[in-house]
Amino acid sequence: MTWSPVHITASTISLTVDKVAESTAFFTTHLGFNQRMAADGFASLGRDDAAVDIVLLRRGTEVLPEGFRDEHAAGVIVAFTVTDLAAHETRLRAAGVPITMPLREEPWGERLFQITDPSGITVQFVEWATPGPEQQEA
Repeated sequence: MTWSPVHITASTISLTVDKVAESTAFFTTHLGFNQRMAADGFASLGRDDAAVDIVLLRRGTEVLPEGFRDEHAAGVIVAFTVTDLAAHETRLRAAGVPITMPLREEPWGERLFQITDPSGITVQFVEWATPGPEQQEA
């Protein structure tokens, strides 16, 4: 029997949060997501580009497995690769969004900054710097 790869039609990350409405407003207002579905303690967000869909579930919701109902989306970074990174940081800063890690460039060529939503979700924006001649020769 041969194995054939799974055909994935979309990707979704589900995050357990305390403030579904506030996080929904944050993602729709500042990050261009659209609310696709919502109910008490639940919101499904998406975009028409390559961004992963996001489901926000209120902590304690019965749809979560019993051992996970009290968990919070901690230690998770939702990262988006973008173009014109500096312009996005400027726009978000001007809108009053808390910049929790200012724009920086890592030695391996990754440029990034981070923001945090009202539920504590860390969102990272990444842009890859063009490698200089010394990096291309390595």
